[in-house]
Amino acid sequence: MPKNMKHAEDETPSMWYMTRRTLKYILKLAWKEKRIVYFYHLLRFIGEGLSEVKMLLLPKLLVDEIVAIIDGAGMEEHIGNAVLYIALTVAAEFLSGLIVTTSQKKLNYYGVYFNRIFTYGLSAKSMEMDFQHTEDPTVLNQQNKAKEGIGWYSGGVTGMLESMFSVIYHFLLMCTSITIFIFYCPLILPVQIMGMALVTYFNSRKQRINARAFLKIGKVNRLFSYFVYELCSYKYGKDIRLYNCVDMLTSRSMEFGDESMGIFRERAEGSLKYEYYSQTANAFRDAFSYSYMGYRALIGLLSLGDLTMCISAASRLFQSMLWLGTNAQGLVQSCSYAYHYIVYLEYSDALSKGDKTVSDGEHEIVFENVSFKYPRSEEYVLKDINFTIRSGEHLSIVGLNGAGKTTFIKLLCRLYDVTEGRILIDGTDIREYSNEEYRKLFAVVFQDFQLFAFSLKDNIAMGRADEPVDDKKVEEALKLSGLYDDAVALDEGLDTRLFKSFDEHGTELSGGQRQKAAISRALYRNAPIVILDEPTAALDPLAEYEIYKKFDVLVGGKTAIYISHRLSSCKFCDRIAVFADKTVRECGTHDELVNIKDGIYAEMFEAQAQYYVEAAG
Repeated sequence: MPKNMKHAEDETPSMWYMTRRTLKYILKLAWKEKRIVYFYHLLRFIGEGLSEVKMLLLPKLLVDEIVAIIDGAGMEEHIGNAVLYIALTVAAEFLSGLIVTTSQKKLNYYGVYFNRIFTYGLSAKSMEMDFQHTEDPTVLNQQNKAKEGIGWYSGGVTGMLESMFSVIYHFLLMCTSITIFIFYCPLILPVQIMGMALVTYFNSRKQRINARAFLKIGKVNRLFSYFVYELCSYKYGKDIRLYNCVDMLTSRSMEFGDESMGIFRERAEGSLKYEYYSQTANAFRDAFSYSYMGYRALIGLLSLGDLTMCISAASRLFQSMLWLGTNAQGLVQSCSYAYHYIVYLEYSDALSKGDKTVSDGEHEIVFENVSFKYPRSEEYVLKDINFTIRSGEHLSIVGLNGAGKTTFIKLLCRLYDVTEGRILIDGTDIREYSNEEYRKLFAVVFQDFQLFAFSLKDNIAMGRADEPVDDKKVEEALKLSGLYDDAVALDEGLDTRLFKSFDEHGTELSGGQRQKAAISRALYRNAPIVILDEPTAALDPLAEYEIYKKFDVLVGGKTAIYISHRLSSCKFCDRIAVFADKTVRECGTHDELVNIKDGIYAEMFEAQAQYYVEAAG
């Protein structure tokens, strides 16, 4: 699959491609981050090898010494050897257990370490990718497959490295067992290989069923997780209780739970017959192997020690071939799961990226023949917008719901690219600017603005981690918004954590305080263009008007854009743009627009004014 793919589901790469890409990524990551993880895998490899010496060779040597003593051989020599082999067996057992346990404890730790790296990578990609991807169900499904695929489905770095080392280990063990049978029981080999080939084939069929189930369950698990886990969040508590919708939400979660269980049931039922086939093949293989070895011992071709070793070797040969095939298939499957993480990290940009910097000074914004429709939609939201916003102008944007006001702002902030036409800043197409540089132009407060469970100060000074917080600037922003007195009265002042999610002493701001905090954030950013997209919609018209009027004074000579349903809040603006029929239908001052006969703004203003007159009466 090409790196710059648009959608992860456009094509399905081969298992070999996914395995090669994933292993290359995992091996490189492990070497870069914690190369000592290879040492502990090798140490475990050695520990398990000691266990095989104890299982295969030492029992044969010990039995031969005991038989020699029973047959009347020299007591002193054979007793000494027997004691030595017993001591070596105990030592091998002790060292093997110690080495394997120690290395496994370390590998478990590094497993957690690498899981955190994957989580950070997933989170960073989710926050850095173009905004329109965050509203794309295909991308969200891919995100869920990435999260599950790199985690418990694949086993992460240590799980895949363990599978890789296990393949090498069982290959060497298989070679050792084959060497033993070449010398002692050569006819066992073709039967063992045939039995193993059948078991491997049956396992491959099961793996295919598992892989298909994984692809199906990504979307289902995302929906199930939303209903079962996310809706448990306290932020939904009031609505759930007041509307008594527990039963409805529970039934929805059960629907997706049933669908998820249906996929698992289909996987289990599809795999079961191949499990039966595997067990039958193993039964025939064991029957022949043990009969053949017993026959050779009875006719004197094998000593009792040889028979002991061959019995162990037969078990080890089958187990090594089984685990070689199983781990190879498991490694391929784990890589196919983890590959979805790489796919997500390499998800191509939705927007082209320029490299121009934005000059200081005044900025004129021009919408030139702009039309837009959302991805996966055939219907235009905006059509033929030609509009200029002058530097330092205070503009109000009004219109009915669905008129395209917020979409207009999203295009200006370049959360989406225009479908047709272009947007110019200072005469340059905004697609030619560096995204980071371009977005420094804007301080935006959306209607659904978010505050985070950080300190109040951190919520105000949102920005890059390498930019130190300017405490004086934070205090000034809070004073300008009118939140300062409330902020310093908190238990820990500006360092008080918001919400009680992680701190029982956290504070819950009122609606008005939250809006002032969001406005403080915009003031702290000190950007040349300020946008308020109905952040005060929950307030009454008078309160909204007072906030907008005060904020209009605060932004001073900066360019300011306000979106509001309350037309009384528009009076202080230099101009008002009226959106209707997917375009700008009217534009002018409040006085100009209310005097347009049968005008859209005039009708809207009269309707709202009449409402307040009736309400007052």
